[in-house]
Amino acid sequence: MGSHIALRFDGDRAYVTLDRPDKHNGLTVEMLNDLIDTAHTISRRKDVRAVILSGNGPSFSSGLDIAKATSDPLAIVRNFIPLPWRGTNTFQEACWAWRRLPVPVIAAVHGRCYGGGLQIALAADFRLATPDAEFSVMEAKHGLVPDMSGAVTLSQLIGLDKAMLLTMTADTVDAAYAERIGLITEVTADPVAAAEKLAERIATRSPHAVAGAKRLLDRSWQSSARRTFALERATQLPLVLRLARSGGKRTAK
Repeated sequence: MGSHIALRFDGDRAYVTLDRPDKHNGLTVEMLNDLIDTAHTISRRKDVRAVILSGNGPSFSSGLDIAKATSDPLAIVRNFIPLPWRGTNTFQEACWAWRRLPVPVIAAVHGRCYGGGLQIALAADFRLATPDAEFSVMEAKHGLVPDMSGAVTLSQLIGLDKAMLLTMTADTVDAAYAERIGLITEVTADPVAAAEKLAERIATRSPHAVAGAKRLLDRSWQSSARRTFALERATQLPLVLRLARSGGKRTAK
């Protein structure tokens, strides 16, 4: 797709691979922009039912390549400014673009999953990881805070105390602990194969219902009951009407 981001389509799946293996897929600003472009490319494909996001080489991603990223301060400033129509800057959108897709995004994680790499994985809908995978909210080691949508995704997945603990200490934790606190979905020996099986299961369901469920839960997870009820109605009504038009017959098409 672009510099160090590979995209391929196989049947009804899109495979997105971070491809800077010699640097443990350390993220550059160029890679972040390419991730956004990749998500937009997938969004235009009506045949895609799931996205599998992984990393080439020894790791999923070791996080932002600080030396590379800070070598051009003006680029940092340009990409730090949010676009008003989407409310995110480049660093945030490289993660949040996957939440905007109407199809499930499954992160297949191995090796290091640190910092910005972890925030990309957290923005996926599911995270499947090898037993030896390692996770760290790494930013505090560089005097930073997670700012690539991590504050939102952490709050959706784990308790406040655990989120503060990981963020303030920048400790590295193993997959078993990450699964126990809800940071990842499942530990598995082969995350890509497990992701493909999960994608197959979800593909048996109506794509409209899957998209509606993703949209509903993303928007209401930490919302008030009143707002959640309104989102439920707005999401369900077109699905009910679609079901009525089909004569009550459920369909996965």
